[in-house]
Amino acid sequence: MHITILTLFPEMVVPFFTSSIMKRAVEKGIITYDVIDFRDFAEGVHRKADDIPYGGGAGMVIMPEPLSRALDSVGAQGKRVVFPTPSGRLLTERYAEELAREEELVFICGHYEGIDQRVIDRYVTDEISIGDYVLSSGETASIVVIDALYRLIEGVISSESLDEESFTSPLLEYPQYTRPERYCNKSVPEVLLSGHHRHIAQWRLDRRLEKTMHSRPDLLSDASLSIDERKRLLFILDKEDRRWTLSEL
Repeated sequence: MHITILTLFPEMVVPFFTSSIMKRAVEKGIITYDVIDFRDFAEGVHRKADDIPYGGGAGMVIMPEPLSRALDSVGAQGKRVVFPTPSGRLLTERYAEELAREEELVFICGHYEGIDQRVIDRYVTDEISIGDYVLSSGETASIVVIDALYRLIEGVISSESLDEESFTSPLLEYPQYTRPERYCNKSVPEVLLSGHHRHIAQWRLDRRLEKTMHSRPDLLSDASLSIDERKRLLFILDKEDRRWTLSEL
């Protein structure tokens, strides 16, 4: 996949591509990228890229001309162009999987009060929200979207690592433990030391059900749980003296 990021602050973006898992994906050639400062496409001595909004109001709005020139320079029209914004479609694991199937993505990093709507109308195919809150930086939001999708591309992370993560199924992930075996007077659960794979799998399923029930019960309301998962969930509810039914979760 090739990722192009248009930003006023390249220094916020470049380190993401030169660190950790993304760095390895780039070195393997799985991910290629360009980071473009669209201020370079602005005119005048001061390379002004923002101005006051028509109709009044606080803040500044990114001007259409420099951003449009930058988008044209990468042939953005006809490509999938992502603009992270609180007013966009909510990012989910399924949405990330859809984006991960693309060969190329272009990201626009907004700032201030946003970008001129005419740029959105002309170029943007996906307005994406990463949650019901507002950030000061479109760079941060773009990195969140990219982080959610690139890890799903074959060869970036092993399929085994993805299989039981949160949101790859209706259930959240089970808790993880590593050395030392005892820390701050708390020990690793004995079942994880037993080497009994069936018991470990059962323990992990129970913890996933418990975590989802307590933290995100909404995920269970329309979950496609197997018969065994439903039985275990009902067992856990009974054990906790919870009188819920699956339809009430």
